[in-house]
Amino acid sequence: MTGLNLLAPHQRHLLVGGEWREADGGRRFDVLDPADGSVLTDVADASVADAVEALDAAVAAQADWARTAPRERGEILRTAFGLIADRADDFAELMSLEMGKTVAEARGEVTYGNEFFRWYAEEAVRIHGRWMQAPAGGSRLLTIKKPVGPCLFVTPWNFPLAMGTRKIGPAIAAGCTMVVKPAELTPLTMLALAAVLEEAGLPKGVLNVVPTTQAAEVSKALQADDRLRKVSFTGSTAVGKVLVRQSAEQLQRVSMELGGNAPFLVFEDADVDAAVDGAMVAKMRNMGEACTAANRFLVHTSVAAEFAEKLGARMGALTVGRGQDSGVDVGPLIDEKAVESVGQLVTDAVHDGARVVTGGSAPDGPGYFFTPTVLVDVPVDSAINTQEIFGPVAPITTFETEEEAIERANDTEYGLASYAYTRDLARTIRLAETLDYGMVGINTGLISNPAAPFGGVKSSGFGREGGFEGIEEYLETTYVALPAG
Repeated sequence: MTGLNLLAPHQRHLLVGGEWREADGGRRFDVLDPADGSVLTDVADASVADAVEALDAAVAAQADWARTAPRERGEILRTAFGLIADRADDFAELMSLEMGKTVAEARGEVTYGNEFFRWYAEEAVRIHGRWMQAPAGGSRLLTIKKPVGPCLFVTPWNFPLAMGTRKIGPAIAAGCTMVVKPAELTPLTMLALAAVLEEAGLPKGVLNVVPTTQAAEVSKALQADDRLRKVSFTGSTAVGKVLVRQSAEQLQRVSMELGGNAPFLVFEDADVDAAVDGAMVAKMRNMGEACTAANRFLVHTSVAAEFAEKLGARMGALTVGRGQDSGVDVGPLIDEKAVESVGQLVTDAVHDGARVVTGGSAPDGPGYFFTPTVLVDVPVDSAINTQEIFGPVAPITTFETEEEAIERANDTEYGLASYAYTRDLARTIRLAETLDYGMVGINTGLISNPAAPFGGVKSSGFGREGGFEGIEEYLETTYVALPAG
């Protein structure tokens, strides 16, 4: 368990005001290995009082941190980037242990997630306002950018490093302090990340980390405090709506990256082999446990049989097992509840008339595994087409016309990611303009990029993370009126 070596025993505590300490009353909770359900270790379990003390520390550090030179803030991020890169294998091992993904895939997350630190190290020195003459003359208009202030970050379990770095990176660059509540299922990677930032020179109180089993109570208490100025959340739409409602009383800035129901469109002119390659990425990244995962495969009737056969062969050839073992392609799902949820969706789809091409069930033995699955003849209104699967299952339905494909792709409350394979340039433009999603991937199954704005519309949330747009979420604009003479 090499990855656990990233954390010294005292770093499995809370980080509050630059001090690693036990939780109120010495409470702790276990972190489990999803490959067999065994206990990896335990961590401090923050109370509401602990979380308020973390906010106290963030508030106390805010003014000095906001005055810190942009170059200095950027250099801390750049130093942290180098430290993470040097320890990439240990971070990958740690993520694989607590979340289940293969070590190879976890290495990919380290590279992707760490890039947010490098990107925002460079953006820290490019925060600027503007200066202009008033249109009627007689005065000058000056705008300046200021940090929003203390933030609350609630991060999910599926990307323990990347979902932290893409919030923490721009906040540090902008001059904001923060309280981070990592997912109860995967707190270890966030604690290791905090230790790296401490080593990189981040001042005490800028970053505070409070793992807890009382997520709802902690969030509610912090959002009721008028000193908290922003909330950023990645997770389910249901929880996101609760946090948005709670933000209203203090009029807090909010960024919400919520659920998805991504369509994957394969048109009659598509390169089918390329589409299958893209489908494997869009569906099987993180065992399908991603908001951007392809959820519904809408394939033109003329190529549906070929696509299903080739995708079934690829999915059926994947090796399922412990993420740390060599030769394994697909690790476990996060917990038993996830396996049950995915299994029920498959069972219901088959009951509705779908046919299993490969997979279709959980294998025998310990751990939270589900066999990669391809379904065909799936009714449009089957639950597996309307709910987020969050597992390694690809349901295929067919369409006849472009108009039908677009209409069905948009027929969902969600609007995060979408994918399409076509060699028609005019169609590509039409899809970009008519698909009701925050992100559209054309002839690619991988759309996430730290240099690009990540986010959705409708019930998939609002706000953007990454790219030039990401740092704006942590900045306020002050307008200064100046006389001309």
